[in-house]
Amino acid sequence: MTEPNRRAVVAGLASASLASAGVAATGLFAASAGAQEAAAKPFGFADVERRASDLSKVPYAAKAPPLPAPIAKLDYDAWRDIRFKPEKALFGAEGSPFRLQLFHLGFLYDRPVTVNLVRGGVATPIAYQASLFDMGRTKLDKALPVDLGFAGLRIHSFLNSPSVLDELIVFLGASYYRFLGRDELYGLSARGLAVNVEGQGGPEEFPVFREFWVTMPEKNADALVIDALLDSPGLTGAFRFTVHPGDETTVAVQTTLYPRTELTTVGLAPLTSMFFIGENDRRHSDDYRPELHDSDGLQIATGSGEWLWRPLDNPKDRRISNFIDTDPKGFGLLQRDRRFDTYQDLEASYHRRPGYFVEPVGAWGEGAVMLMELPTDTETNDNIVACWRPRRPYAAGEAVRLSYRVRSVGGAPLHPGGRVVNTFAAATVASGTAKSEEAKGALSRRFLVDFAGGDLAYYRADPGRVEVIASASNGKVTATSLVANAHTGGLRAAIDVMVSAPGQATDLRAFLRAEGRALSETWTYPWIAT
Repeated sequence: MTEPNRRAVVAGLASASLASAGVAATGLFAASAGAQEAAAKPFGFADVERRASDLSKVPYAAKAPPLPAPIAKLDYDAWRDIRFKPEKALFGAEGSPFRLQLFHLGFLYDRPVTVNLVRGGVATPIAYQASLFDMGRTKLDKALPVDLGFAGLRIHSFLNSPSVLDELIVFLGASYYRFLGRDELYGLSARGLAVNVEGQGGPEEFPVFREFWVTMPEKNADALVIDALLDSPGLTGAFRFTVHPGDETTVAVQTTLYPRTELTTVGLAPLTSMFFIGENDRRHSDDYRPELHDSDGLQIATGSGEWLWRPLDNPKDRRISNFIDTDPKGFGLLQRDRRFDTYQDLEASYHRRPGYFVEPVGAWGEGAVMLMELPTDTETNDNIVACWRPRRPYAAGEAVRLSYRVRSVGGAPLHPGGRVVNTFAAATVASGTAKSEEAKGALSRRFLVDFAGGDLAYYRADPGRVEVIASASNGKVTATSLVANAHTGGLRAAIDVMVSAPGQATDLRAFLRAEGRALSETWTYPWIAT
């Protein structure tokens, strides 16, 4: 993943809550030669599909037109200083519960995006006007063209209060988008698509949304529809995002992809996040804050019905993990630990960062959930990527249709069984056979895993009735034990693992079972002996 430091750029996106509803700006719509024809045939998702299909038949335009001089030289602070005027937000005059705002071009955002408003089945591009923005310190010597375009868009809604407008969803930069559920703050990001995340034979490809269509919502609408046209060297795509705000805001995604070339490394429903310090990784620990991360684990609901939890890590070298599956029921990056004491950060409020959980609609076939973890020495770098990698490549010219939901989740369990709440690693004290094997160069490690929830509180009075089912892909599990943990309301498992030599890697798995029934999700974790 070689993108610029997105976190530094988007740190200023979360604006203060708007106190009053805006009114629709006047003179915002450029002339549309096809308006009468569009009125006879209402605009729909099929129009975006047709645009994407046509675009896939011509070469990708790698370079965007140069920006006018006054905005081409903006640095980050100057770009951030340009703000859309809340009173100019669209949809307010119609009494809609949503408001549309736009981002100005500049800094890293030098590729213009066209934003259209769909009203009564007619799609009309929104004309650029400097008067829509508080330009801050930026001075314009002359008017900029009405077809200049924008950097992206954002939607506000009455998310946390019936009388205060809060930011709900943002589309800004490449195919990135972020959204919030109730009482959440921005953390990880979703993307429309990822291509060649691993950089096989060349750099990662970053598809871009080059045009949006926002459908004017009804007065009492509980959802907003945003269509988008995606473009990249390898493919084009039509996307429809239906945004349902709430405690757990949901974005329903419908997409049709049109490959220009055979796609062997496409990543569907990609998520991007940050993990710097956690209880399982204290190498970068010279900080008063105990943990620093936007997500602490990867959750997978497999096609067979098993639930997996993989704690995230800040590795010394790039690490790629593939969880092979067929027709997955879901996967996501979650911020499971939601206690302030875990982070002690009054400004960043990591305990309020959302998790995103992707739920496929229909059968996705064979493939794997791919997790990539990159080393980082700062909390400002996004170093985690998760996506679905289909086993079969997408052939050039073959339309691919997919649907899924992305759900913003907090601390509520996604499944009824016990779940992992902590992962710790510690040295073991060898004895007997284990001690003699260590004398020959073998290495061992103890992993402590806290499970809580589900029926585990019932078994706290008699942990001996519960089994720890543990395995290692290499080496061996030499011992396990289980004790009650009154602080989590569950059970703590100790798992001792041994490998034959330094540098040997193994993948560990463990879950709790009683009377032949699984009581918990499966904990899985990679270990390289050092």
